[in-house]
Amino acid sequence: MSDSVNKLALIIPVHNEEENIVPFYRAVKDALTERKLKVLPADSRHFIYEFWYIDDGSTDQTLLQIKQLQDKDTSVHFVSFSRNFGKEAALYAGLKYTQNYGYVALMDVDLQDPPELLPVMLTKLITDRLDSVATRRSDRKGEKVLISFFSKLFYRILSQISSTKLVSGARDYRVMSQQMVQAVLSLPENQRFSKGLFAWVGFRTVYISYDNVNRQRGNSSWGFWKLVKYAITGLISFSTFPLTLVVALGLITTLLALLGAIFLVVRKLLDPAVAIGGWTTMTVIIMFFGGLQMFSLGIVGRYIAAIFLETKRRPIYIAKESK
Repeated sequence: MSDSVNKLALIIPVHNEEENIVPFYRAVKDALTERKLKVLPADSRHFIYEFWYIDDGSTDQTLLQIKQLQDKDTSVHFVSFSRNFGKEAALYAGLKYTQNYGYVALMDVDLQDPPELLPVMLTKLITDRLDSVATRRSDRKGEKVLISFFSKLFYRILSQISSTKLVSGARDYRVMSQQMVQAVLSLPENQRFSKGLFAWVGFRTVYISYDNVNRQRGNSSWGFWKLVKYAITGLISFSTFPLTLVVALGLITTLLALLGAIFLVVRKLLDPAVAIGGWTTMTVIIMFFGGLQMFSLGIVGRYIAAIFLETKRRPIYIAKESK
């Protein structure tokens, strides 16, 4: 095997995670000891693995913690953004910077992605000749009830209305071959939804399930509304069903209005004494159709907004510093 094939890059997007940098580093070091890597085939055991922290515009001591690690360990690298561009941009940057590695792993720094699964994932990837070994949570114990409910609902809906099928509970935590990495990088879209992109490019992927692990330190930057916004991005990126729904609603309401108009005209012709409804009825009708139009235009407008952002061709991230 060539040196590049035996190199593993660990891409870790971070944003205000100063408390987790060192614990994560130690946990991964422990998980990838020579003893634990012996589960790999004999010609693949001598893995060179390196850390790539992608600092997504942190405002705390995250970058300082990474630099202090780098002073002690040359296998630690980092890219620091000029501001917060979001996790999707951080993942994309990590993939761009690690194109000379045979394998790439994506992990969260909060240790909710168990490092002890790494040797298992690598072994399965190599021995079964797969392109990706991904993970999914088998349960959501410890997660907020509202977030858990809407997350399950989102996966179910998107899988039903999109040709791209998502595995429920899927995480970004995965190990990929460089071939799959190149396929993902060939999709330069600005409005990124990585879970969908990983599924869309295809390749041979196997999922490993594990019980949910709660964050031990710090607070997640993923609040409810941020997750809702992310879900909308995923829905818009991988399904045109909302547009189809708008067309169907418009057709149905038009037919109903036409039938209603015919009914009123025929009724008036058959019984001239019948009075047609007053201003209250008209107000309700106008409000109903006005609201329906606003709803429809809102969905169409969301697609137009996505097209607008794509046509500007802004860079997905801007690196301020790297080493």
